Amino acid sequence: MKLKLKRPLAFFDLETTGTNIGVDRIVEISVIKLHPDGTDEVGTWRVHPGIPIPLESSLVHGIYDEHIKDEKRFKELGNHIAEFIGDADLAGYNSNKFDIPMLMEEFLRAGVDFDLENRHFVDVQNIFHQMEQRTLKAAYQFYCDKQIVNAHSAEADTRATMEVLLAQIERYENQEWEDKKGNKSMPVIGDVEALHKFTNLSRPVDFAGRMVYNEDGEELINFGKHKGKRVEDVLNAEPSYYSWMMQGDFPLYTKRKLEEIYKRWNAKKVAERQQNRPAQKPLAVNADQQKPVEAVKPIYQNNSPKSSPQLNNQPYKKKEEPAKPVDDDMLKQLAMKFGKG
Repeated sequence: MKLKLKRPLAFFDLETTGTNIGVDRIVEISVIKLHPDGTDEVGTWRVHPGIPIPLESSLVHGIYDEHIKDEKRFKELGNHIAEFIGDADLAGYNSNKFDIPMLMEEFLRAGVDFDLENRHFVDVQNIFHQMEQRTLKAAYQFYCDKQIVNAHSAEADTRATMEVLLAQIERYENQEWEDKKGNKSMPVIGDVEALHKFTNLSRPVDFAGRMVYNEDGEELINFGKHKGKRVEDVLNAEPSYYSWMMQGDFPLYTKRKLEEIYKRWNAKKVAERQQNRPAQKPLAVNADQQKPVEAVKPIYQNNSPKSSPQLNNQPYKKKEEPAKPVDDDMLKQLAMKFGKG
């Protein structure tokens, strides 16, 4: 086998209720885990989506409501599927735009901790489209000279995808490819990291492609009126755009990546404000003011003007007036009072 693996590579395919990543659900998932020694193990699960399967979707993959009515929900299966995949890199057909974001959406809804940060992603469709411009059925015929039996069943499509990648490595191992800038290379080799780079040329931030990286590794908005602008520039000019996206009908993984950018941007703004804040001068302290002096305030028992006020909780003493001199009128009054004439 010319595909050299440092760790397992998990090929997987999903059958779903539809193609809206934020709304639709998985009804079947199949994973073929290819190990570095060339052996593989298969895991396939039917899933109750919790919503009816539209007829147009059932006509494509052949799975109807009655087929999954007794199956477990993804919330019950999520941890087992994540454990089966383990630390493997991920590969699929159109997986970067659909299967990976759809799988992540289900993991997030189920509260399953599945880390994508340290994995490689190989999208076999990107190799095929960039080299030959065909569909999966044509790719299988073209590279493997076979017809897919039970097409649109998850396991059949997954195995076909694995065989196509192995055949692509055989075919393009020494073939030169030229990018849009005229740079030439031999990108299709038996190395997962090299295949990861070649099949992620658009450099999506969130797999759904709502944000992408530019050549400097900065995140750009990739849709709508702000397409092509740096996310941080949009946050500076229109802070409410963050709330609009977080409350809108965007995939949960897109919102998670946007939240990471927002937190980083907000931390920068806080740091800038602290740096630009003028230093405060210390207040001068008078020597006489080092010891606080408590002010003496009168304390009244009530607001009645007839009541006697108290000062510092001590009874108020009336000021004594000097004695008046004794005159004839005072002597007469005393004589009358005591009956003496």
